Amino acid sequence: MSAETCPLCRRRRARRACPALGHQICAVCCGTKRLTEIRCPSDCHYLVSAQTHPPAVVQRQQERDARFLLPIVDGLGRRQYQLFFVVQGTFHKLAETGEMPVNDDVVRDAAQALAATYETASKGIIYEHRPSSLPAERIARELKPLLEGANGRSPVANERDLVEVLRLVERAATDARKTLDGGDRAYLDLVGRLMRFSSDGDTGSSTATAPDDTREPAPSVILP
Repeated sequence: MSAETCPLCRRRRARRACPALGHQICAVCCGTKRLTEIRCPSDCHYLVSAQTHPPAVVQRQQERDARFLLPIVDGLGRRQYQLFFVVQGTFHKLAETGEMPVNDDVVRDAAQALAATYETASKGIIYEHRPSSLPAERIARELKPLLEGANGRSPVANERDLVEVLRLVERAATDARKTLDGGDRAYLDLVGRLMRFSSDGDTGSSTATAPDDTREPAPSVILP
């Protein structure tokens, strides 16, 4: 391999000094692997420039994401809004472990089963609805204790909020494929972009601000 060849793609010429990797890489790998495969430091001037002046393709993607997401979260109270992103972030984290095949169908299946479980619990009946696939069942099994506080903390929300948010996640995972045209991981890819954007500390500049939730709290989650 030539000394001037990018060590990541092994095809293009390496012209950019990457402070995260300590050597030069090509512009394409710099742009496409930034903050995903490459843990860029916040003071990297390529990263700062891209965040300040994103290319047109990135701007169009952000606009599509906003058009898809904002109608879904519109009308959520503050607690529901925060819970929506907690649930999304957890799905993303579990999907990124690579321990199981995860796509939007798996997310939808897990969210649907959990929502049905909490709907049943709100009626005073303890019955766990199980997803139809093994990956969805494993994800639901890992997410449920986090939501219910079975890890030693208090429940993150009441049943009503959990049901509403999980139904929204189910809807988003269902609609993303045809709306965002991103294949069977369109929703997970959207969540990944949101997580990267949030990690930069700029979430508040592009997402809708949830109003204060002044409604009376519903009964807490019924633990099995």
